[in-house]
Amino acid sequence: MRTQIALLFGALVAATAVLVALGFGEWIQRDSQREAGRALQLIASNAARTLADGLHERAVQTRVLAAAEPVWRKGLESPEVQGMLMRVQARQQHTAWVGMADTQGKVRAATKGLLVGQSVAARPWFQKGLEGPFVGDVHKALLLERLLERPPGAEPARFVDFSAPVRVDGRLVGVVGMHGSWEWTGEVIESLVASDAARAGLEVFVFDRAGELIYAPRERMQTLAQAGQRAAALDPANERAQVVDWLDGERALSARVQLPARDGVSDLGWQVVARQPIAQAYARSAGVLPVALLVGLAAAGVAALLSWLLARRLSEDLQTLARAASNVNAGAHEAIIPLLGSSREVFKLSSAMAHMTERMLQANDDMEEQVRLRTQQLERANQELDRQARTDALTGLLNRRGFEAQIGFALALAARNLQPMSVVTFDIDHFKRINDSQGHAVGDAVLQRLARLLPQHLRASDIVARVGGEEFVALLPNTDTAGAMKVAQTLLDAVAAAPDPDVGQITLSAGVASLRNLQDTRAALLQRSDEALYAAKQAGRNRVCMTP
Repeated sequence: MRTQIALLFGALVAATAVLVALGFGEWIQRDSQREAGRALQLIASNAARTLADGLHERAVQTRVLAAAEPVWRKGLESPEVQGMLMRVQARQQHTAWVGMADTQGKVRAATKGLLVGQSVAARPWFQKGLEGPFVGDVHKALLLERLLERPPGAEPARFVDFSAPVRVDGRLVGVVGMHGSWEWTGEVIESLVASDAARAGLEVFVFDRAGELIYAPRERMQTLAQAGQRAAALDPANERAQVVDWLDGERALSARVQLPARDGVSDLGWQVVARQPIAQAYARSAGVLPVALLVGLAAAGVAALLSWLLARRLSEDLQTLARAASNVNAGAHEAIIPLLGSSREVFKLSSAMAHMTERMLQANDDMEEQVRLRTQQLERANQELDRQARTDALTGLLNRRGFEAQIGFALALAARNLQPMSVVTFDIDHFKRINDSQGHAVGDAVLQRLARLLPQHLRASDIVARVGGEEFVALLPNTDTAGAMKVAQTLLDAVAAAPDPDVGQITLSAGVASLRNLQDTRAALLQRSDEALYAAKQAGRNRVCMTP
């Protein structure tokens, strides 16, 4: 019986263990492959989002430059215009050229004097810029090719154009244009891909709206462009990573992501594709099945051994019972029948087992209570950690993370109830002077007193947060632009009327932005309030400005 039970049970356990191991190994392999696809999708998404943000940022900068009416009023060839163009190029990395052309297309001012006096009337950026803000797709340099200094052996210069009309007192006076160097794309992608990406075979490509390849690693660009590689090789209906045969002979796991549209002007329809050769993408899962099978077979061997030991114990118990039965049959008075409950030994065993079970249940209840208490303590600790993560340690107000959560909720509520909403961004004027002259301890005390003063002049439903340095922001639900301007001015007056005990009178500058429509985003709202704050600073500080 011992041998039969061991063989039967061992065979069943072995078969089950192997099947489970194979199934588990297959699951791990598929999960690893899905994880490789998700990793590629994440890289492509990050690159697409960063490129879209960069295009949008430069488009906005061009519009802001065109809106500098006080500077343009001094003349298109004035030193102030030239200085402004040079500053824009210096602040914006990978900007090859910034210039201003009059309504006839003649360049009147430009960085480093390039193209001054020449006509750009035939260039798309000028023609489209006469009509409104424009972002042009990537193209090779034409007029600037011979004028720009390029390293020996460098690829031909390529640009992305940004332009916007310039008006003075409502009259069109010209177009301001900016040529962004295409090398910016390579640096963005390299910053997002790990340093060991080349060893892992991971590469990122960019295709334009028509599916033409416009960016690839240097060693791939010429090969794929000559072969006619297009984005259409990937199924647009499949949002997951796909296995694609590329025209350079590479069979690779590939993920495609469309650049998110920040606005209609900067949406060029680009597509980012990240790829990794199949052998490297699925390298982690290649040895999973053999390992899982070995583990399953080892488990089966252990199970067979345990079944044999259990069978031996069972056979010994049966032999003991048989001897006891034989003794009873023989009339031995000391024989004990375990199934009978009349003997004192069996009663004691039953009683001991009952007491042992009771103690085990009690111990289990005590353990569950201990786990419950520990779980409650952990939840309270997590809640406190979450509160600390959302709160500014110096002032006790919400920090940027906490504020972003609140404004996201407020935006959804305002959209649902069709209610207005405004944001006011505050900044302490000349706060750096306080830190430099009286030390950071006094500066911190000023921030703490201001943090206590601001909520006193706001409603209970309003939210105020410190989002960095001396910058505060107030969220005003159910408040339109006029109401927000009034609240902001009240706060400025209250601060100005309450001299600080350490530094005397302090003043604030404030920028107001209100919800424009249901599609308005948190980032756009905060950006407009920052722009309004910047306008208040530029206008002399201690005042409130709003975005149009």
